[in-house]
Amino acid sequence: MENPTFPSEFLWGVSTSAFQIEGATGEGGRGQSIWDTFTETEGKIARAEHAKVAADHFHRYSEDIALMAGLGVGAYRMSFAWPRIQPDGEGKPNAEGLAFYDELIDEVCAAGIDPVGTLFHWDLPQALEDKGGWLARDTAERFGEYAAIMGERFSDRVKMWIPLNEPMVMSIFGYAIGEYAPGKTLLLDALPTAHYQNLAHGLAVQALRAAGARGVGTANNHSPIWPASDSPEDKAAGEWIDALINRTYSDPVLLGRYPEQVVEHLPKDFADDLPTIAQPLDFYGVNYYEPQGVAAPGEGNPLPFELRAIEGYPMTTNDSPIVPHGLRELLVGFQERYREHLPPVYITENGCSFDDVVAEDGHVHDQERIDFLDGHLVAVREAMDAGVDVRGYFVWSLMDNFEWSKGYQPRFGLVHIDYETQRRTPKDSFGWYRKLISHE
Repeated sequence: MENPTFPSEFLWGVSTSAFQIEGATGEGGRGQSIWDTFTETEGKIARAEHAKVAADHFHRYSEDIALMAGLGVGAYRMSFAWPRIQPDGEGKPNAEGLAFYDELIDEVCAAGIDPVGTLFHWDLPQALEDKGGWLARDTAERFGEYAAIMGERFSDRVKMWIPLNEPMVMSIFGYAIGEYAPGKTLLLDALPTAHYQNLAHGLAVQALRAAGARGVGTANNHSPIWPASDSPEDKAAGEWIDALINRTYSDPVLLGRYPEQVVEHLPKDFADDLPTIAQPLDFYGVNYYEPQGVAAPGEGNPLPFELRAIEGYPMTTNDSPIVPHGLRELLVGFQERYREHLPPVYITENGCSFDDVVAEDGHVHDQERIDFLDGHLVAVREAMDAGVDVRGYFVWSLMDNFEWSKGYQPRFGLVHIDYETQRRTPKDSFGWYRKLISHE
């Protein structure tokens, strides 16, 4: 299959997150995060795995940057661990944490790669969770202060900024259904966490710009919604889930309002915060993995929708259906919905997990991942041809990592990690991506 072609200025990158790769959770003055607490709670993580070592990026980042340099990417999307900067989520920054990221960012820049900094990828300081976490407005205020520290320290080198990664996952998986940290099961009563994360985003955008940051955007995961039928009931359920997982995060940021379905579940004074949330952005980051099936709720379901599996497509080992054209549908739909309010788009995450093993020849033959990436890049190209201003694409992920409640079994990386030896082995997809980037 011939690879799709992209403009010469198109930005190619890879993404990671701090908790999933850094390890060293007890080193460098780092404080406890909600994910440290969650992994220490019996029954929460598959095989009782933890991230105390993970991919040991904290000690091996030079090796990982060398891999990225060999890959030829133009940008590295990383995240800062808030508890490494402010162990309790507030107050004076930890000098050791700042120094670690100073050294890492300097080395990324020296390799000719632009750092893309995510301020929050779900590792909330436990001390803030103890005070209410994302159910409390104060957490948003503390996040704005944290963003000011980071902007002042790193805005001279970080080229693009993402305040929060995927706030929907934090709200739904962390506070509504409890699959992720902090493990609460509040269902729709979790929706104040969406608002306070949106407010944190707006406060962070203001703080970053005040510190001289350029290229400030966001990164939300979005899914096209597929109702089970054309019945009015299934369509209404589709509108509800679209509001809940998509528009609750994009509408306030881009349009300055919330979808009507969720308004009654928000804090009473939410409207006062909308001007802060709707800060102008330099880009909009889209994380895409799969469509979401939905139907009208069955008897006894307390929610106004019922999730349905997407059937008829091959699956990843993370139980995601592989639907490349869903990305085109999503992007074109975004363009139609937001029009002049939509800034340039970057695909800030897209990737897949498979049972990758090092073969007898010493290589990792992951043709399924190559096919996945190729299919999704075709979809990106088609969306661009349909008028969507997509400026770049980041593979999730550079390397295999700690995949939250599923532990280490799902492997998303272009680089295979042997967790016993920490040996890095670039997979066949790494070579494929390198050739794509270099136009070989």
